[in-house]
Parts: sequence; structure tokens; C-alpha cells
Amino acid sequence: MADQKFAQFIRDFRVTALNAGIRPDIYDASMAGITRNASVERANLFQPEFVKPVWSYLDSAVSDTRVSMGQQMEGTYPSMLSRLESRYGVSKHILVAIWGMESNYGQQMGSYNMFEALATLAYDGPRQAFARRELLAALKMEQEEGLSPKQMTSSWAGAFGHTQFEPTSFESHAVDGDGDGKRDLWHSPADALASSAVLLQNAGWKTGAPCFVEVTLPSGFAYDLADPDATKPVSAWKAMGVRRPNGLDLPSGAGDGAIYLPAGARGPAFLTFDNFRTVLKYNNAASYALAVCYLADRIQGGAPIIGTWPRDEQPLTSDQRMQFQTDLNALGYDVGTVDGVLGRKTRTALRAYQKARGLPADGFPTVEMLGRLNADAKAR
Repeated sequence: MADQKFAQFIRDFRVTALNAGIRPDIYDASMAGITRNASVERANLFQPEFVKPVWSYLDSAVSDTRVSMGQQMEGTYPSMLSRLESRYGVSKHILVAIWGMESNYGQQMGSYNMFEALATLAYDGPRQAFARRELLAALKMEQEEGLSPKQMTSSWAGAFGHTQFEPTSFESHAVDGDGDGKRDLWHSPADALASSAVLLQNAGWKTGAPCFVEVTLPSGFAYDLADPDATKPVSAWKAMGVRRPNGLDLPSGAGDGAIYLPAGARGPAFLTFDNFRTVLKYNNAASYALAVCYLADRIQGGAPIIGTWPRDEQPLTSDQRMQFQTDLNALGYDVGTVDGVLGRKTRTALRAYQKARGLPADGFPTVEMLGRLNADAKAR
């Protein structure tokens, strides 16, 4: 019965696709033989028991091996990278870092049938609206670029090529980077990196400006100021006692910056600028933007992060994350729906709780903080 319903969805979506300008032969060839993909469905619904701490994420994302490979790629494609940097104004180191983060420099581009993956997601589950848009864009890409469905491989979520574009991103930003008249993000690093450069350029990349610098915070720093929306001129942060740990001056002319504490008050601190926020347009996770900017810095010879990570902190389990939100709601600090995802709203609520109790308002959830919350919630 489930397979029959999926087959009916494929037939129904054909009408949608043809109304959007997709030729019948393109649709039929793309959907021929596809079935619901169980591994895609599992990945779509997967909720990790533990969320990897940012320091563990960076250990793998910015490993010595990945840094070395990035340097090798810059040595292999010097003229291409310089040309892209000159044309689009986006740092070549950032482009190489994105390449490393997204596909390990082309080694892990995904092997799913793109149409089967997107059709599975479009049929059922929490990503239906997203997947239907992407499926239409994939069909349009196949039609306009003269591609074969069999060559259109992707991740389980439909991202593809050297820099893991989504089909709608291809539609908006993809360009021919090597001058062969094609936009082939699977086989041409130049096309993929040029397209990523266009995406970042369109998102507001500022040529020559930094993404971030590591900083130290003064004693008594008001941690509620460490918020992505609390941007201030560099001169204001300097006047408050924010410094670089290596003794260098804070960058001038970088625009307004925000303090980012990925591991709370006990971990390293960073002053992030507009280009950091631009990288978020590629992937809206602050840890991803930090990894890209840090990897780019290391590739061009920058030093490792100086601050110490609180590696003794244990990651919260999924039950603990949900309890965190339940307790905050019970204490009058609105986090919205209890879903175990400790996002922006939960961290804002936690800051308010911490500030009300005279604690460093860093918004960083820990097992110890959960104990405080739980005790307060039970005492109400």
C-alpha cells in the first residue's frame, strides 16, 4: 500500500512538474524506476542522542589532514583560484575551505540518485515543502543543462557536487567557471568554486575584510553582550577591554563585530564580522561558519586557536535537552515548542535565566546548568 501511494505521488507530481515547464520526457526519464529510499527516510528522521560538542566538530572539520589537503589544492589550482578571487572578490582561502568542508575536496560528493532522494523527501516527512521545491529545480537543471539523470548524484538531502549546492542554489548562483560552456558542479572544481563565489558575492561578501579574529575578554565582561545581534564597532569592543590573545591589534576597517562564544564563558572567544555572517548564508549554523573561517585561516598559515576548550563538559542527551527546555518554560522563560533542539530561542531564554540569577549569561547549556534549572523548577 505504501509503495502504491508513493507511485501515486509520483504520478500526481508529474502534473505539477509539467505545469512548471518540465517536458514529459524529462520527467519520465528522471522518475523511471525510483522507489522510496529507506536510508533517506532514516536520515531525514534521525535525532542524535548526543550533539557533537563544537570542539569535537572542529577537531575533524579543521584537522591537520584537511588543512594540508587545502594547501595542496591551492598549490594545484593557483591560477584558477586567483582568477576567481579577482573576478568575484571572495577570498580564495574561503572557497577552498568550503570545498574541504562540503566534500573533502571532491572526495565525498554523495552517491544517492538525486531524484529518488528528493522524491522520497517530497513524499512524506518534515522536509516536504523544501524537497518539492528542490525536486522541481533539479528537473529544471537536468532539462536546461542537458544532463542525464544517472549522472545526477547527491547527498541524501539532495545536495550535490564539489561544493554541495542545492538545486535551487544552482538555479540562482551557478556559473561556468572554466569557460567550456557548461555549469558542471560534479566534474569541474572551477565551476563549483566559481558558483560558490557567486553565492557569497550575492550574499554580501566584503572583499578584503576578515571573517573573525580570536579575542580575550576582560574580567567582569557582561556575557549577555556575546550575542550575534549585539554588533558594535571594533573601537567600542576595544574600549571595553576586548583584546587579541597574540598581542596584535584588533582589525581596523572591518566593520561592526559581534562576540561569539561557541562553548560559553569557559571556552575561546571570537569577534565575528560581516563576512562570518555571509558564510552563514551558505549553511546557517554558527559552528559551520566558524569551521569554514578557521579552516581558511589555517590553510593560509594562521595559527591554531589559542583559547582552551572545556573538554570536560559532557554533551547533553536528547532527554536532557528536552528537560532543559521544559524547565525553562516552567520557570517562565519561553523557549516555544519542546523539541530538544537548543537553538536561538532556547539560548536567549537561558541567558535571561542566568542573568536573573547573577550567573555569567553566556547561554551555553551544560549538565550543571540543567541541575540548577531542574532544582528551581521543582521548587516553584
